[in-house]
Amino acid sequence: MTTIKEIAQMAGVSSATVSKVLNGKDKSISSATRERILRIVEEQGYIPNGIAKSLRIKSTKTFGLIIPNVTNPFFSELAKGIEDASEAEGYSLILCNTYGKDNREKQYLRILEEKKVDGAIIAASTKEDIEVIERVSFPIVLLDRDIEVGSNIGKVIVDNEYGGYVATKHLAQIGCKRIGHITSSLKDNPSNNRYKGMLRALEELDLEIDHNLYHFGKFSIDTGYEGALEIASKQNIDGIFCGNDIIAIGAINGLKEMGYKIPNDIKIVGYDDIYISKYIDPPLTTIRQPIYSIGSNAVDLLLNMITKNGKDIKRKLIPQLVIRESAK
Repeated sequence: MTTIKEIAQMAGVSSATVSKVLNGKDKSISSATRERILRIVEEQGYIPNGIAKSLRIKSTKTFGLIIPNVTNPFFSELAKGIEDASEAEGYSLILCNTYGKDNREKQYLRILEEKKVDGAIIAASTKEDIEVIERVSFPIVLLDRDIEVGSNIGKVIVDNEYGGYVATKHLAQIGCKRIGHITSSLKDNPSNNRYKGMLRALEELDLEIDHNLYHFGKFSIDTGYEGALEIASKQNIDGIFCGNDIIAIGAINGLKEMGYKIPNDIKIVGYDDIYISKYIDPPLTTIRQPIYSIGSNAVDLLLNMITKNGKDIKRKLIPQLVIRESAK
């Protein structure tokens, strides 16, 4: 492999001059010399040693991103927002998909440390993982996990309790009296907060809290489908608040198979406002999370932590109700 020293000998200049040209610090170098060096670099197929360079400048210009499931449209949209924001700042992204397994998250954290990333964004952590996360050597931003963390960990959160409250209140305002709920395990921080918001709305509106109408599983279509079959067998159910849009899609499919009409018989509200929500039948009423903004805020916060330009380590975003045909 051709070295900078060999490039310099071919161009009749010093190694320092070649280095300046390759790093864009060539204002004092004539255009003829610059063009000669670049031509030789191209002819020789020279590839800079990124590892050596990163050791010199103590930065790899790389972020890690750990998410539970890239096939979930919410996380694929989120990853796109983070990738776009990272690229705009000159950073590359290493995507790590845990498939919801805690041991994979721990493995990826070790790998990211070995790769010497400048920081990481994590959208999969539980309280049990925090001790592991707090031991890593680089700054971390958690997404949608409002839990107690150390000083080297930032957070971008969405007010999930408010979202659950708004979703349930909307169902009540359009006439629902018996409101069910299908979501993931309450060990999951966003699910727990959305659930709390739902209970707050039911109490405030003096509506019955019937735990027989609640089904807990995973953020999956199967959970929505199975939960709908279970809940719909209960007497007089007329509304369901789903923990995310994927669950809502499964619930709608299950209810249709049972012969229910949406929204005439049962009204459905989801959560996230993923891209496909407006195109399902019927179009889904949902709580919109600012997915792209979550990603851009996470990158901005991580850069702020890396450069130590401020004490900003937490940002809170507000979701909003989007009314469509499933609950109108």
